[in-house]
Amino acid sequence: MTYVVTDNCIMCKFTDCVEVCPVDCFYEGENTLVIHPDECIDCGVCEPECPADAIRPDTEPDMEKWVEFNRTYSEKWPVITQKKDPMPNATEMDGKEGKLEEFFSEKPGDGD
Repeated sequence: MTYVVTDNCIMCKFTDCVEVCPVDCFYEGENTLVIHPDECIDCGVCEPECPADAIRPDTEPDMEKWVEFNRTYSEKWPVITQKKDPMPNATEMDGKEGKLEEFFSEKPGDGD
């Protein structure tokens, strides 16, 4: 099992999860985070830290696409290990439908 970041992180990018990760497997895009599925040790400490409920175990239904999404972008983006401020409209964007299609950016974030 591994954990992955889903579309609800897009335009929220809360980073509470990165502070608790013991293996630094989070990577930062311009407006979202991903987890490298091969680096995640399945400890699960990140999942309850996410205010947007965007971190899910890959054992849930239809998670295959999110495993690949997380793998793809974790290999392109810089690692992030320290908490940063969320996106400016994070609270308003939390739970919004269609974020992947409408708002996702492939650009990397700043990382640490």
